[in-house]
Amino acid sequence: MQNQPQQETPEVNPQKSRTGLNRILHAGGYSIEGLRAGWHEPAFRQEAILAIFLVPLSFWLGQNWLETALLAGSVLMVMIVELLNTSVESAIDRIGPEWHDLSKRAKDMGSAAVLLSLLFCAGVWISAIFHRWA
Repeated sequence: MQNQPQQETPEVNPQKSRTGLNRILHAGGYSIEGLRAGWHEPAFRQEAILAIFLVPLSFWLGQNWLETALLAGSVLMVMIVELLNTSVESAIDRIGPEWHDLSKRAKDMGSAAVLLSLLFCAGVWISAIFHRWA
């Protein structure tokens, strides 16, 4: 048998062939689309509206750059975890509407991640407020 040249298989996703600034610009566009999609989720929308107030407030409440970063970062972390949870839920729903133990487990774990991020955020803010006026 002779060695035959391998045929190149076309990429399934043509976006993967982008490089440099073109790739960065397209990635930014996809990120904006993700934020728009998140806006249609009530939980993310509530957290985003709250962030509009809490992030600027963190600059007033924080007594140094580290406190400010922790206050603002904890709020942004809640939004990040919510987006990841929503993406897991969307992927599970895409697979099928029927009940499956692994689907429930994935959704429950995503929900638990959101809960933990909310508890962390609340703890940071309560501690900062207590520290400021105690």
